[in-house]
Amino acid sequence: MDINTIDKMNRATDQSLPGFAKLSLALLFIAVVFIYSYASHGGVENNTFLIIGAVFGAYMAMNIGANDVANNVGPAVGSQAMTMMWAIVIAAVFEAGGAFIAGGEVVKTIKKGIIDPGLITNPDIFIWAMTAALLSAALWLNFATSVGAPVSTTHSIVGGVMGAGIAAAGFSIVSWGTMGKIAASWVISPVLGGIIAAGFLYFIKRNIIFKKDMIEAAKKFVPYLIAVMTWAFSTYLILKGIKHLVKVNFLTASIIGLLIAITAYFLIKPMVNKASNKIKNSREDVNSLFTIPLIFAAALLSFAHGANDVANAIGPLAAINDAVMSHGISSKVGIPVWVMAVGAIGIAIGLALYGPKLIKTVGSEITELDQVRAFSIAMAAAITVILASQLGLPVSSTHIAVGGVFGVGFLREYLDSSESMYISKARKRFKKDKKVLEAYEEELVTLEGLEKKSKANYQRIVELYKLIEDKVEEVREDKRNFKAAKRVKYVKRDAVKKIIAAWIVTVPAAACLSAAVFFMIKGIMS
Repeated sequence: MDINTIDKMNRATDQSLPGFAKLSLALLFIAVVFIYSYASHGGVENNTFLIIGAVFGAYMAMNIGANDVANNVGPAVGSQAMTMMWAIVIAAVFEAGGAFIAGGEVVKTIKKGIIDPGLITNPDIFIWAMTAALLSAALWLNFATSVGAPVSTTHSIVGGVMGAGIAAAGFSIVSWGTMGKIAASWVISPVLGGIIAAGFLYFIKRNIIFKKDMIEAAKKFVPYLIAVMTWAFSTYLILKGIKHLVKVNFLTASIIGLLIAITAYFLIKPMVNKASNKIKNSREDVNSLFTIPLIFAAALLSFAHGANDVANAIGPLAAINDAVMSHGISSKVGIPVWVMAVGAIGIAIGLALYGPKLIKTVGSEITELDQVRAFSIAMAAAITVILASQLGLPVSSTHIAVGGVFGVGFLREYLDSSESMYISKARKRFKKDKKVLEAYEEELVTLEGLEKKSKANYQRIVELYKLIEDKVEEVREDKRNFKAAKRVKYVKRDAVKKIIAAWIVTVPAAACLSAAVFFMIKGIMS
């Protein structure tokens, strides 16, 4: 799917649901959160900042949905494995489900791991800091989304919490060890995502795409790839989904997941064989075998993303709620259902209203995607997010997904020699046509220099003028093709530069904005 196609899609969406209608629905959700938080906590002392925090949390959650949707369904939509409408429906359902079922563990890291709340003795100061963090992160993310910059929502809230914490209690409040781990994860996430995605793509190319009989190869290996996906997500869902009922360690969950994957293998294999018998031995048809697995991968990745990134919206809100309700700063707090609902529903609403805007970044602006490449990216993003969520580490899903896109793009550049071959052929064609043109011109000069010209010479001169005219145009076309060939890259370097720049500036920008907001709140309240 090219950029023009997605632009047309966005315009069609705007026509069916104008910008004013989207804004109205977003404001309606914020109003509902405001009314509920006021009605349920109206009698609570110092409830003003709890209500404000709930509104800011809802605002932040919608921005997460608007910005991070591309990480979950961008590859699937970009490869045309699913339509925009179904992508949004599936992602919204699984995002909310992941946030409700498995989001609490990462929330604890966001809330307590970045700063040491024990260094703030005044609960009001702590509440102001968390409020500033929420608002600044949401504002920065909203701005970045509006200009089409694929920034990390995790970076935004980490920068917001850190900046407000420093403004409230100085640099010593920051847990620099935790920040070091988080900073390391920002580098490790895209690298690991790129390596895993490239590994999956290389395996598929080597064992399926590069085979003479691709259909037989697909019958053999596609069921295994689906089984690996089943094992990974089954293990994760067992660990996260039933932990409130039965505590299961990673080894036990892995064994159960493996049994489910083996069962899935034997169920999927005849389906793949049946589908393979209906397709041609071409790359395009073999790609179609990955459509359904890619849809499942996108859905399950949305679940993992909801579990991981809901913390960015409700972590500070949970801290504000605890400080207001307990009139102090606790070292350990629970996550109320209504707080989790604000994050989960907000992400789904933001995704549905504003999600398509950044899909073109991950789905088409970095590199061209098909089902095989998109499947590799989704698997890499899912596995990396699962590992991070299992460890309670607030990594950036944006970095992981984009790293996966980079991985498949650079692998294509490394493996596919068609670009260099095309350049070589264009160069040879240019040189050949130029030599023919020079020969025509030399012959024309010779004939025109003769004192006596026969009828045949005149006819040849006329013919040469026509040949030279045609050949000049061919030489010009060869030159244009050669220059265009030199510009061909599977990974668009301008997109890479833009994304890296956005990654670098997000944390300091959010931190500075958060510190400014904190001092503004402190000045108003003092």
